[in-house]
Amino acid sequence: MSKLHLVMGGRVSNPQTLDFCELDSMDLVGVYPDYASAEEAWRSNAQRTVDDAEMKYVIVHLHRLLDPEQPGQG
Repeated sequence: MSKLHLVMGGRVSNPQTLDFCELDSMDLVGVYPDYASAEEAWRSNAQRTVDDAEMKYVIVHLHRLLDPEQPGQG
């Protein structure tokens, strides 16, 4: 299975958490086939919004959600 990664971002209620608010306006950047590609997209979007402390972008390891029993997922 491909090691898919999702890059998404949005407004958080507290910059120290992942408590996203305004879910209907989340920025779904895209799904990437490897971590390096996802990190590049994440970095680009995170740097674009660096002055807004309430905006946060994250990388979600979709492959871990799709197959949580896969060895080496720690």
